[in-house]
Amino acid sequence: MKNSKIIIMAIFFLGIVVTSCSDDDTIIEPKGDYENGILIASEGPFGSGTGTVMFISDDYTVTENAIFNKVNNQDIGNILQSIGFEEDYAYLIANVSNKITVVNRYTFEVITTITEGLNNPRYFTEVNGKGYVTNWGDPLNNDDDYIAVLNLSTNVVESTIPVAFGPEEIVAVDNTLYVAHQGGYGQNNIVSVISTSSNSIIKTLEVGDVPNSLTVDDKDDVWVLSGGKPSWTGAESKGVLSKINTDTNLIDASFDFQATEHPNFLSIDDDYLYYNLGGNVYKMSSTASALPTSEEISGLYSYNMVAKDGVLYATDAGDYASNGKLYLYDLSTNSLTNTFTTGIIPNGIYFN
Repeated sequence: MKNSKIIIMAIFFLGIVVTSCSDDDTIIEPKGDYENGILIASEGPFGSGTGTVMFISDDYTVTENAIFNKVNNQDIGNILQSIGFEEDYAYLIANVSNKITVVNRYTFEVITTITEGLNNPRYFTEVNGKGYVTNWGDPLNNDDDYIAVLNLSTNVVESTIPVAFGPEEIVAVDNTLYVAHQGGYGQNNIVSVISTSSNSIIKTLEVGDVPNSLTVDDKDDVWVLSGGKPSWTGAESKGVLSKINTDTNLIDASFDFQATEHPNFLSIDDDYLYYNLGGNVYKMSSTASALPTSEEISGLYSYNMVAKDGVLYATDAGDYASNGKLYLYDLSTNSLTNTFTTGIIPNGIYFN
């Protein structure tokens, strides 16, 4: 027991909170009230009000709305576009308010707010202590879009990477970034491949029109789902699912949808791809040679959708003016198991 006490004291001074019940049992204290749960980011009403974040515990027994507002007695801003993570920190991106609020991801206490160097920020990812944030700039100007490079030690934008118009979702594989250019207020059809060593574009890949979502599989290849141009553009185009081989940075698989099919919300779970098409959820093996022909779940018109650990999480924005919903489906049975009331326009589903 004497040796156990010495070890516990050493761990304590290293900054890890651990208590011991016996020589064999240890209890790791939680880092905060919002550890081990699901975070739902809601945009809030456009142009007024504020975005909010909801917490749901992993066992679904604890729910709490507007946790940022309650903890800090302030608002996030308008609108809450997305949340990015790096170690113990969460980066709350309010794109209309042109700011990123940095919080402790487990307590949601504010650490700092970043406003300089941003212009309509959208999504965040992290590589080697740097944050990379897609920025639309003026959505009506196709020539001012960029990636802001954020020093995560100082929380200062230290440089920018000019890119084509409409950069949206961004993922990292090792030291390479993959940026989907959905097109802002217009439509684009490319993925920028960016080296974080030089902070420069090393390749531009043409995919389908309006790439709306990215995901990385267990082989570190990047899958891109393009929704295609909608009919109201007067130049409607089909959706396309593409796979980027990240060893070669070439597209080594591509799957075409029908001319009027516009899929969205791509995610991957247990080597299966999931997406929504016309209110139906489809499942496809990452090694399949063709798109699936029958749906797994029907009648699910979602505002966002993520599959993780055998559960499908889907949000419903409702009338876009009042609280939305989160639906949970068991993917082994494709049955609805839980429903939660969220904030206004729930658009992000994250796991803490």
